[in-house]
Amino acid sequence: MTTPSDSVPARWTPLAQYLEASIAQGASPGAVVAVGRHDSVLFLHAFGHLDYAGGAAVTERTVWDLASLTKVVGLTSAAMMLVDEGRLDLDAPARRYVPGFASGGDSVTVRHLLTHSSGLPAWKPFFHDVRSREEMLTRVNTEPLEARPGERTAYSDLGAIVLTEVVERVAGERLDRFLARRLFGPLGMRETRYLPPARWRPRIAPTEMDTTWRGRLVHGEVHDENAASMGGVSGHAGLFSTAPDLVRFVQFLLRGGATEAAGTGAQGQRGTGGAQLVRAQTLAEFTRVQQPGFSSRALGWDTPSENSSAGSRMSARAFGHTGFTGTSLWVDPEQDLFVILLTNRVHPTRENNAIREARRQVADLAVAAVVGARR
Repeated sequence: MTTPSDSVPARWTPLAQYLEASIAQGASPGAVVAVGRHDSVLFLHAFGHLDYAGGAAVTERTVWDLASLTKVVGLTSAAMMLVDEGRLDLDAPARRYVPGFASGGDSVTVRHLLTHSSGLPAWKPFFHDVRSREEMLTRVNTEPLEARPGERTAYSDLGAIVLTEVVERVAGERLDRFLARRLFGPLGMRETRYLPPARWRPRIAPTEMDTTWRGRLVHGEVHDENAASMGGVSGHAGLFSTAPDLVRFVQFLLRGGATEAAGTGAQGQRGTGGAQLVRAQTLAEFTRVQQPGFSSRALGWDTPSENSSAGSRMSARAFGHTGFTGTSLWVDPEQDLFVILLTNRVHPTRENNAIREARRQVADLAVAAVVGARR
């Protein structure tokens, strides 16, 4: 029987065989991996199926719930653009933009929110009794801090929700509309959005069989419960996308904030003509470690650290992020390289954590294939 690894160039065989084995061992029903440079896609391949019940095969155009990749693809990008325009001050108190934000008074800055050092709790199960977006924002804005701002780093969905409101108040429109107009549209990311339409459902990878809250398979709607209770649009979760669309996004990052100047991108889609969506120096600031020795965090993004999903072959200049549903994305400007891995590892249950090791191995095998080809 022919397997996907039989049809790939020899240098990609170790990566393909590893993903096939991981899927066979139950790390995820299926996956898509994309590897490339600022101007080219070197490897884009689909593996497995949408579920374990013999459903449709995963394709390059399968739509995935990005989970916390939303924080960087969406929220961080929006914040970066507003900072670049001088409309958002990183060191201003969050309360300057959101007067209702009572936690910490004026001591919590926008930078604290982006570096996960605000002192806000990591997460709270507000979805059990919150019934609207406005109610969620009120609950988060009045949640007490667990530590003084800047005292610790603790990855916080609540901080991202506060930053969502900051961005929306500065932008003057809801986050999904801002991103569609200012980022996804200019980059030609036609299959990246919140609240995917029903017609997309046959090619959306299902996530968890929710037995505790929704009482059904989560499919075509955001997996994250707090985001769902907000109507599906938040900065911490809610975006859906495809591998080709994310290729366009990471290539924009590797080009220093510019859209394509010439030629074509992933899947042969033509670019929009070299517009500079954000200055290169602003992008560089957002993707560098903010406090070396204290935290691996950049602004919104993370950077390589011991046992991180970046593996062991990325340079110190790399930046990336993961998503709870089984997604990950890493960009390495020094090596002109990106690695995207999209899976639905939470199907049918979030108890499956095999993706942790798979992310690291995929990153290392991808870097090895690219670096080896350059020699």
